Amino acid sequence: MRAYFYDGSDSDPREPHEQLTPVTPEELKNLGVLYWHLDGEDYLEKVNEIAKERNYKNRDEINVSKEGLGDLYESKLKIFFQEHLHEDEEIRYILDGSGYFDVRDLLDRWVRIAVTKGDLIVLPAGIYHRFIVDTNDYIKAMRLFKEEPKWTPINRPADDNPHRLQYLQSLRDSGLYK
Repeated sequence: MRAYFYDGSDSDPREPHEQLTPVTPEELKNLGVLYWHLDGEDYLEKVNEIAKERNYKNRDEINVSKEGLGDLYESKLKIFFQEHLHEDEEIRYILDGSGYFDVRDLLDRWVRIAVTKGDLIVLPAGIYHRFIVDTNDYIKAMRLFKEEPKWTPINRPADDNPHRLQYLQSLRDSGLYK
């Protein structure tokens, strides 16, 4: 996993858009973003341990590629890349391929998180974010859920959403956000 500030360019969002300013795992954690790299023969056991600790009861897999989504590929990418939040955590374990999760920091800047095979990322409920594959146009991920599998984006602006307000309150409580 690499994290850095998004360069703000309007060119192809599947490009890296990397600035020279890295973002550390600790800075991501301060935003509520959790990360693990799990590989080797026991990766599934480690995923299961994290799932149990965080009360994830269900899972499925998604293949974000032209082959996996067929005619829906381009329209799905547009939906995924539209800035949004969720009322549940977004949990992804990358089984293959690569892509980018972009999250908003406390100053409303985009932080780009590059994920590849073996990365497990948790985005907190209420954080503004978006997703895009990289130029390889392929990522296969395990999606974990606390309840029944669902993916319901709430597009920005959603500043009065209770989960957004709770997220911001958690940052205030930690002393990171005024």
